[in-house]
Amino acid sequence: MVEVVIRAVRVDVGSATPLLLLEEVNGPRVLAVFIGAQEATAIAYALQGVETPRPMTHDLLGNVIEALGAQIFAVEVTALVDNTYFAALRLVSKGTDVVVSARPSDAIALALRAGAPILVGDDVMAEYSKEMDLSDADDEIALVMDDRLDDVSADDEVDESALVDELRAFLDSVNPEDFGQ
Repeated sequence: MVEVVIRAVRVDVGSATPLLLLEEVNGPRVLAVFIGAQEATAIAYALQGVETPRPMTHDLLGNVIEALGAQIFAVEVTALVDNTYFAALRLVSKGTDVVVSARPSDAIALALRAGAPILVGDDVMAEYSKEMDLSDADDEIALVMDDRLDDVSADDEVDESALVDELRAFLDSVNPEDFGQ
């Protein structure tokens, strides 16, 4: 397993679909995972430490896991089958390892709230990741398949807060029907 961190949550303008970029810890590989708008919001909230007045679904599930005396040990992205990633929540309950199948986006939203590591299977990382240098924001922005950002050069300033605001505006206005599903 390869440990990864969330490098970015972006929107692919071509498909209007949120995109999660998982960067290998101490390595150059990046795995792109398309996710749903609600999960993108949950992940963005967790990354930014946004507190909601009432528990959101991922907060609720984390609270239930904790109330049952278990804890999230890790999240593992395990496979890609027919363009769909699969993941598992690895829980520890009373000294027993419990594995629960999950969508990567939900599992990652939970991992962020619990402070658990995010892991990607060696085979998945080897086959589906790309080697990229994301050491500065301009490289990160260049990964986004957004026509408006294709012209960003290494000399340009990138306003990260404006990009976050743009993502929030998109997520607030998007409907499931927009994705044709």
